[in-house]
Amino acid sequence: MTQILVSGLINIETTLRVEEFPVTYAPVRYPFWGVRSTASGVGYNLAKALTTLGDKVRFLSLVGTDMWGSMVQRILAEANIPRVDVLPQLRETAQSVIIYNDEGKRMIHVDLKDIQEQAYPADRFNAALSRCELAILCNVNWNRPFLAHAAQAGKPIATDVHTISSLDDPYNGDFMAAATILFMSDEQLPCAPEEWARRVQNRYGTPIIVIGLGRAGALLAVKADNFRERIAAVQTRPVVNTIGAGDALFSAFNHIYAQTADPYQAIQHAVVFASYKIGTTGAAEGFLTAPELLELARPFLNRPTTNRP
Repeated sequence: MTQILVSGLINIETTLRVEEFPVTYAPVRYPFWGVRSTASGVGYNLAKALTTLGDKVRFLSLVGTDMWGSMVQRILAEANIPRVDVLPQLRETAQSVIIYNDEGKRMIHVDLKDIQEQAYPADRFNAALSRCELAILCNVNWNRPFLAHAAQAGKPIATDVHTISSLDDPYNGDFMAAATILFMSDEQLPCAPEEWARRVQNRYGTPIIVIGLGRAGALLAVKADNFRERIAAVQTRPVVNTIGAGDALFSAFNHIYAQTADPYQAIQHAVVFASYKIGTTGAAEGFLTAPELLELARPFLNRPTTNRP
């Protein structure tokens, strides 16, 4: 069983289903069974996905001393995610509201409260890190000093910088420089994903890059093999909500890679895992177990990569 450190955000997520975008104004609407609140956030999504896949997770996060913080602790217990490193040191727990329609389009609103000004205790981080084989450090501010801690400890670092458009991005630059496994989206790239991956690897020497391409799948770049190719998406069931697809892709890739050190196996399993996940509403729902993933992925393995544009 792989032991993985995940340090990142957890928040209360409220999802609202609408008929269409833009949303037509009305004084009141009654979307029966269309409003739900639960725990989410990148850190939690990763911790839950990896736990479901059978990994042993050390989850580090910050929550509030409010009622939502208490709710988070209960949800963590129900998900079998250890709560010892989730610290109630905020006044209020971060929250998000996600509006989505039946076509899978979504609009995300995130209120981080004052979490970006908070620090996580270094002694607790180092104690957790010493027992883990991989450090997944989400791009929240409290993780910045821990990039150096993980590197000095010789632990591989995986991170997701989400939407990015510049190699000199002032917020994400240190995360990009430190990553062994670097994920991002293609939504704001200034050039083709293949060219962007080449630029990132030339600048930072990143061993493995994955760029999420939405319904087109993902691009995998492996520096040691000079490999930069697209992996087509698959459809395992109807799409309900695409929120959390990137986190699912990231989780499954790290789960398989931590076991095999094979990025090619990892990406092929990851696109299947993400495809199945988006058949549910919430960002932290719809995760396969490891046996379920292996079985569902079997028909899709060893597919040829798609042609470059």
